[in-house]
Amino acid sequence: MSCVITRRVFCLGTVGAGLLLSLPARAAPTHGIAMHGIPALPADFPHLPYADPDAPKGGTFALGFPGSFDSLNPFIVKGNAPRGLSDTLYGNNVWDTLLQRSADEAFSLYGLLAEGVEMPADRAWVEFTLNPRAAFSDGQPVTVDDVLFTVDLLKNKGRPVYKRRFDKVVSVDRVGERTLRFSFADGADRELPLLIGGFTPILPRHAIDAATFDQSSMKPLLGSGPYVIDSIDEGRQVVLKRNPDYWAKDLPIKRGLDNFDEIRIEYFKDATAYFEAFKTGTFDLYMDSDPGHWAKAYDFPAVRDGRVVMEKVKTGTPKGMTGFVFNTRRELFKDIRVRQALTLLFDFEAVNRTLYYGAYARTGSYFEGSSLSALGVPASEAEKALLAPYQDLVLPEVMAGTYAPPVSDGSGRDRKALRAALDLMNQAGWKLDGRRLVDANGQAFAFEFMAKVPDEERLALAYQATLKLIGIDMAVRLVDSTQYYDRQKTFDFDMLQMIWTASLSPGNEQVNRWSQKAAVTEGTFNYAGASSPAIDAMIDALLAATEREEFETAVRALDRLLISGVYCVPLYHLPEDLVARWVRIRRPEATSIAGIQPSAWWADAKS
Repeated sequence: MSCVITRRVFCLGTVGAGLLLSLPARAAPTHGIAMHGIPALPADFPHLPYADPDAPKGGTFALGFPGSFDSLNPFIVKGNAPRGLSDTLYGNNVWDTLLQRSADEAFSLYGLLAEGVEMPADRAWVEFTLNPRAAFSDGQPVTVDDVLFTVDLLKNKGRPVYKRRFDKVVSVDRVGERTLRFSFADGADRELPLLIGGFTPILPRHAIDAATFDQSSMKPLLGSGPYVIDSIDEGRQVVLKRNPDYWAKDLPIKRGLDNFDEIRIEYFKDATAYFEAFKTGTFDLYMDSDPGHWAKAYDFPAVRDGRVVMEKVKTGTPKGMTGFVFNTRRELFKDIRVRQALTLLFDFEAVNRTLYYGAYARTGSYFEGSSLSALGVPASEAEKALLAPYQDLVLPEVMAGTYAPPVSDGSGRDRKALRAALDLMNQAGWKLDGRRLVDANGQAFAFEFMAKVPDEERLALAYQATLKLIGIDMAVRLVDSTQYYDRQKTFDFDMLQMIWTASLSPGNEQVNRWSQKAAVTEGTFNYAGASSPAIDAMIDALLAATEREEFETAVRALDRLLISGVYCVPLYHLPEDLVARWVRIRRPEATSIAGIQPSAWWADAKS
């Protein structure tokens, strides 16, 4: 890419040395920014609400995960990097960002690598002024050139999410020795300044080979975060050591965080080995998602004698959606009547009783349990106006707020549900031929469910039994994690279990999950293959919203389209997070609205 350097000194796709510019329309600098309104914490806040500033330093925190890894670069498509290096839940341990998110607010960010941020009301640009103390773990300062290098590198060689993000940036201008400005074509995407500030890892220009960056590698990438990669056992273990010279350790945003001297990341071949390792104390935290497992699997010595505690943690965030996702790129699933029929055939009541001790609640919304959900809420006049060009795509009951997921008699063979599902399949051109459901050419209705862990396999097998009752042949295939993620990234599957997490401030991740562009871009999270101008329009509306009410209107409208589109068989959610941990690891009494924050935990010196 080429560009004419006039007042803009950096065009995306190139890296230039840049000139110092004086740009007009400066806004007042601030210590943080929020998606809507202003950040909750004042400029002189002492620490985050869920962090204990007196937490002791030292000890080891061991994390465990099933599967394996074959790369140490989490920012590219190739390879599978281990969790815990750059992670929403476990922290940006190796790479700092310009701003850091508070987990106790809907969407607010505070200064980290950037000590100040400036942004006009129309969000047509954002400026970041780097902290003069900011440094990489080798002691080299973090400079404007490093940020320019990072933007160019991730746009051209990073995951698709970075390209989409930086495609919206018109220019990046150096406006001072430590200050740079990102300018946008317009302020329509009001989340963009926050994503650039809080979700772009800043990488060192002096320590990365741009030519080979997009190749999967076990060579550690230098970062500016609180930890450095100390040792690697490929596919099995990564050990992080706390950097005693970490530049930000005394900043308010970091006070009480990053307390362990060592973070050990362990991988295990399958889910069984994973839990057995937790029972023996090989790692410290187990996030359980199976209430049946929670109810019966914890009768082991460490629980009985109190060395392991089991906690139910309430959160203030939407529950999101867990479902069996249809790959609508497959001809078999293109007809919405087929997807509706398969949804009718999931007997939640029977599954919840027989597999999960009745602990789950049925999910019907992608923003379940929040003001963003369309369930039980008639569309407002503002929503109707947004959806007016696409009203035929929203089911009347969803628009009226009367929709609810189907309810069975709990027998596993509800005749009413079976008849309704078969009627829909007949309308879509499928007929029973003996014990098989076939099309006009005699081709059987058959597909594969791809599972990555035995729990998914078990649930799929329960679903399989119901599908067989009307002649549908669903094969269930359990594959290893490497094959699973490789096939998932390239959309090489018929159906799999998916979790769409949700926050109080959904934004550009919805583009990655549901947009038309993401549907045809490998490596995105649009596993369903959803491709609808209506969905794109609602995402644009929520990104452009300036007030909270306007924002919630757009998200509910999006929810109505996703529900009506039947992109998955909706499953269930837990009212609370199920957390088991060894008591040698302590956590603050305060819990953020997003739930547990392991970066604020510490080791008990007595254990």
